[in-house]
Amino acid sequence: MMINGSCYKNALISGANNITRNSQIINSMNIFPVPDGDTGTNMSMTINSAVSALENVESMSISEVASIAASAMLRGARGNSGVILSLLFKGIANGLKDKDEVDGKEFISALKVGVDTAYQAVTNPTEGTILTVARMACESGKIAADVDSDPVIVLGAVSAAAYEALEQTPEMLPVLKKAGVVDAGGKGLCLIFDGMLSLLRDGIMINVDTPVPAEDEKKNSTEEFFRNVAAEFDSEINFTYCTEFIVGKAAETSKSPAELKAYLETIGDCVVVAEDDDIIKVHVHTENPGKALEEGLLYGQLLTVKIENMKEQHRKANEEYEKAKAKNEAEEKKREEFKEVPPTQEVGFVAVAAGKGLETVFKDLGCQHIIEGGQSMNPSTEDIYRAVMATPAKTVFVLPNNKNILLAAEQVVPLVTDREVVIIPTRTIPQGFVAMLSYSADSTPELNKEYMTQAAKSVSTGQVTYAARNSEFGSTKIKEGEIIALNNGKLTHKEKDPVRAVVKLAKDMISRDTSYVTVIYGDGISESQANLALQAIQSKVGSDIEVTLINGGQPVYYFILAVE
Repeated sequence: MMINGSCYKNALISGANNITRNSQIINSMNIFPVPDGDTGTNMSMTINSAVSALENVESMSISEVASIAASAMLRGARGNSGVILSLLFKGIANGLKDKDEVDGKEFISALKVGVDTAYQAVTNPTEGTILTVARMACESGKIAADVDSDPVIVLGAVSAAAYEALEQTPEMLPVLKKAGVVDAGGKGLCLIFDGMLSLLRDGIMINVDTPVPAEDEKKNSTEEFFRNVAAEFDSEINFTYCTEFIVGKAAETSKSPAELKAYLETIGDCVVVAEDDDIIKVHVHTENPGKALEEGLLYGQLLTVKIENMKEQHRKANEEYEKAKAKNEAEEKKREEFKEVPPTQEVGFVAVAAGKGLETVFKDLGCQHIIEGGQSMNPSTEDIYRAVMATPAKTVFVLPNNKNILLAAEQVVPLVTDREVVIIPTRTIPQGFVAMLSYSADSTPELNKEYMTQAAKSVSTGQVTYAARNSEFGSTKIKEGEIIALNNGKLTHKEKDPVRAVVKLAKDMISRDTSYVTVIYGDGISESQANLALQAIQSKVGSDIEVTLINGGQPVYYFILAVE
């Protein structure tokens, strides 16, 4: 068997579909409680860029298909995991160059190029991540290829070894072991390999809509039947309340579940009644959930009860839809603003930020274009590329202002040929502010990069946000929704009130060497709350330190502190 262009295209699509249908599972594996860019979403969007580019591709060599896919993934890469994935497939494309079709040995050689490319692109490669999974899978594939060059045998070895490597990631990264999870990026890569193998070995392309196998194999058939049948009624809202409950059967009752079903049909619709030896599970849409529960009590004790107002849920869903629609329209409008222009000026600046206030500050500092993005909303390499090409300058400085966007920004440099792109490795908004203030019009781009980078390192960043999930760090247990404070990315304390959290955080961060403190308040913080925080911080630091308040309007973070 040989892998030709058509086969490789379909294998990529199958791999993309497999990670897409599992993306939320991967997102939930995030080990840190801060709202993040979501590994599953980033990897899914990255590889689906290739799927879109290959949609109309027919009768091409594997070299051409791989090249198109790699180029699209590189431009569509989001987040560190997405960029690493795109680099892996970029290397594969380089390894398949000028080939019409390949066997397993040739494919594994190309994968080796991909692994090397990914490792070389990361400044300090960390073992126990997607890189490790890719490397160990490739090593196993090479051993298999030396015995049998059949692509199915080779990719089967790659897939199996990837999962074995994934299980070892907690032993390589203590933070994974502490959280009791494997590496999310590595898991995503395993799913992609799985999808590709399904196509090559079984001729089955995994579909996005294919149900994900239940992780809990102990679910009984009654539960599965109930869930599947009840789901058929989800779109119908003739009654207000969706009522579900489980009754533990009473030994002495002679009543039949069929009688319960008949009664429920007189007070509502979408009735599902399922039973096994011990329980009866009920689903009904009704205006009188109390009557449904009273009837259920005739059959035994209520074990669980869930009542939801479907009309209210529908209203909220419509609100979210309208918000999402407005956001998409705004993003489309912004993309239209990024029209490519010739480089007529000497210098230009592009920054990544989210929040009207932050956008205004960066523009006041001299940035021509602001790319909307940040934590939980990572722009792609293509987004950054468009902003660069829309900047009419011979040298364009790019400030990512987020550690999870930095790698995507670096991929823009080789894509741009008619102007110089200089990436300033800013990891936070305060670093971006200080870097812009440090720019010198009298210096060369090389010296400015050095000045701006050093200046960015001189500022400390504090952040107050919420825990996106339950977690545990050291002896500190964190519950989803709790307010947490971060000092240069390290969790310092938790609070119930964001104002108290930022005041406490400022006290921790300010030292005798501090001259300036900037308090940036975001979405969800009122002006009165912001002023309260400002006054409390000023009272603690005295008159020797200048404290400034800015309405950043940023999402995710209630407060951002810049301490210089």
